[in-house]
Amino acid sequence: MTPISRKTFLALAAGFAAARTAAAQDDPEWQKVVDGAKKEGKLTIYTATLGSRYHKAVFQAFEKKYGISVEPLEARASEVRERVRIEQAAGRFVGDIHHNGATTTWLMLRDGNFQPHGPIPNLKNIETTYEVDDTRVPCEVISYCLLVNRNQVKPADEPKSWQDLLDPKWAGKILSDDMRALGGGAVFFVVMYDKFGKTFHEKLAAQKPVFSRDIANSERRTARGEYPLYIPFSLQDLSQLKSLPVKAIVPTEGRPYILFQLSMLKNAPHPNAARLFMNFYLEPEQQLVFANAGYNPTIKGVVEKVPEDLRPLLATKAMGTTTPEKQDAMLALAKDIYK
Repeated sequence: MTPISRKTFLALAAGFAAARTAAAQDDPEWQKVVDGAKKEGKLTIYTATLGSRYHKAVFQAFEKKYGISVEPLEARASEVRERVRIEQAAGRFVGDIHHNGATTTWLMLRDGNFQPHGPIPNLKNIETTYEVDDTRVPCEVISYCLLVNRNQVKPADEPKSWQDLLDPKWAGKILSDDMRALGGGAVFFVVMYDKFGKTFHEKLAAQKPVFSRDIANSERRTARGEYPLYIPFSLQDLSQLKSLPVKAIVPTEGRPYILFQLSMLKNAPHPNAARLFMNFYLEPEQQLVFANAGYNPTIKGVVEKVPEDLRPLLATKAMGTTTPEKQDAMLALAKDIYK
């Protein structure tokens, strides 16, 4: 692809921004949302993403574009849920937006912590893979694959299918996130169970995978050659390992994933700002911030714009994710199989 000059790029970006502004002005109802959001002047986001510079960049871009201050509160998923529960039970409605994984969001929807977000123009661009309703907005995806040590795994021996993990040559050589606890390992367990059945896990257990809950250290142990394979590997971590002898592989069946969602909290103090932010989050420029970081975007036409080394990994099939209703049963089954 022929590179374009910075001047041309800025001109194109300005053109896109002008087109979106004109579109808002052509829609009087949405313009009321924009004007109302600016009048509110503030947005409070409760997010389960900790210390992410990519999310911070999107928050700052929103502030710069609309002049609305963003106040994020970062905590673990369960801590966010508990904070909302306590505040709402006390009649204190502080947060505007909840940003969390689909399972926690489902639990909080069941608990009555949200309100409908209302019409959001950019919802029309969501990929058909991800469900949209009047409360939950798909916003980014953590995708999982295999991590291999390039010095220990020759190209001809690289697993092509998830079922290749059952080959006897990998016995005792697989490092894995713990499938018996919430996290990537549990997602992997559910998706493989749904695809291949219980027998797959019984055979994989016979391979004697080594469990660890220290994700960053597990990735480094694989890079050091302690284990040739690590499962499941989050694509968002790939940029941190580029100088190391590792390779990410998405098997032919696709990638397990965790969907993150945005929801408007009940009695949000700044409902217009919340709607405006949700729409902003789904603009191509913001989705590209996440895609370049290894997250799968949730809208169409973004994966094609990421760097060539990352594009083939993101442009793979979304294989499946967890089902909140089955979470406890699946964890119990994993504990029974992987003793």
